Amino acid sequence: MKHIARSTLIVAVFFGLEKVLGFARHFLVARQFGLSPELDAYNAANNLPDLLFMLISGGALAMAFIPVLTETRQKEGQAATWRVFSYVLNLLFLVTASLSLLIALFAGQLVRSQVGIVPGFSAEQQDVVVDLMRLNLIGTLLLSLGGLAVAGLQSNQHFWLPAVALSLYDLGGLVGVVFLAPQNGYNILGSSLPTLGWGVYGLVSGTILGALLYLLIQIPGLIRYRFRWSWGLGLRDVRVLQSLSLMAPRVLTMLFIQLTFIAQDNLASRLTPGSITALAYGWLFFQVPETLIGTALGTVLLPTLAEQTAVQDHQAFQQTLEKSLKVIFAITLPLTTLLIIVIRPAVGIFNFGSDGENIVVWTARVYLLGLLGHSLLEVAVRAFYAQQDARTPLISAALTCLAFILLGVLFYRPLGAAGIALANVLAFSAQAFFLWRLLRRQRQSGWLVGNTLRRALVAAAFCAAIPGLIFTFGQATLPLAVLAGVVGLSFLIILALPEIKILLRL
Repeated sequence: MKHIARSTLIVAVFFGLEKVLGFARHFLVARQFGLSPELDAYNAANNLPDLLFMLISGGALAMAFIPVLTETRQKEGQAATWRVFSYVLNLLFLVTASLSLLIALFAGQLVRSQVGIVPGFSAEQQDVVVDLMRLNLIGTLLLSLGGLAVAGLQSNQHFWLPAVALSLYDLGGLVGVVFLAPQNGYNILGSSLPTLGWGVYGLVSGTILGALLYLLIQIPGLIRYRFRWSWGLGLRDVRVLQSLSLMAPRVLTMLFIQLTFIAQDNLASRLTPGSITALAYGWLFFQVPETLIGTALGTVLLPTLAEQTAVQDHQAFQQTLEKSLKVIFAITLPLTTLLIIVIRPAVGIFNFGSDGENIVVWTARVYLLGLLGHSLLEVAVRAFYAQQDARTPLISAALTCLAFILLGVLFYRPLGAAGIALANVLAFSAQAFFLWRLLRRQRQSGWLVGNTLRRALVAAAFCAAIPGLIFTFGQATLPLAVLAGVVGLSFLIILALPEIKILLRL
């Protein structure tokens, strides 16, 4: 199982590169637009296109389709695998294109309705959201094809091209930020870079370019694994029907997940201008560690868990989950305390102003409280899909969406954007612990994490004390925050060394 550790490391490295490029893009966007109504409109316009991508060919395929492709390859060979892949690709592309057209036609009603995306926006802002949403749908179609390719490659235990694709997506976005959006070109070595001055429309154009690159980089991988396209929809094919039976509840699951983000922006649009952008940037800071830990580990584990399920190796399945649980506890608990303390100087470089900086800092801190829960959720959900159980994640997602909306309504007025983030943390963390409890009951045994938990709490105490000690020597500037982060991570690695060794042996 050493390929898991190697693949996890490769995926984490490329995910890290993607986060660096993403941070550079978001940094430049923040410096250009700040917490402005224009940027609020841009962020809100992503909601329905993102929902469509996640429903049809993003999250739906990544978890529901890979186990079927893995089983088909083991029992029927590569040719049969690509035939099933082609049928599902053809079907889902037609569905994505049709829904994209419908959303484009009814974008105005979807944006302006009181139960729509941003009922609290001005009419002018709503018009911008409608225009940007329609442009975003072009990128959604390209991302949908790319998402299908990712599923095909990962079912063959190939992870690095899909990981590189994410970086190319952000690279396209950077082109939009630097060359398409600014009114005045960036000055490099005394020369002004050319720019078209399209504002937020330039940001969307860069996203479309990134989506195209995201798709194209997958093609060499498909060629390597001898992909052969088959025409038709295969609606009588047993494997296609099996895929759709898993994907249907997964689509509903992703619908509930994305509804939380639509509800989030609906609530935030009623707060002070800039609240939607503050939530987006708070989520951005949280997503860096969550992606490198939870998403990377879960992505690599899914095909392995699916193979262990296919050969009915229940003991190996149990051991894989238990080891992943130890790794997540050992890393996320101390990292959460460290990041909560050192995050303010990092947010300060985005130049949001003192009031805007406070909103983003506290929103990010609250999101970081959910690092453990979200990371556990990444693995737990994949464990159920590896067993081809799509119903349990669906039910838990529906309950989570309901809990988020109720908590969001309760918290958003008194606590602002941070209150919406708190609703997210409580709802999704509860879902994670609920699913792990179900997995424990399935295995009819407990999770042996006692020693890991104790060392993680000790590491968390060190990671909380170190920045406080370092900041006593001066103001909490970015260099001191980086120093505190390096020292804190060193203690984390030392105390989490047994779990790191577990990860390397996977």
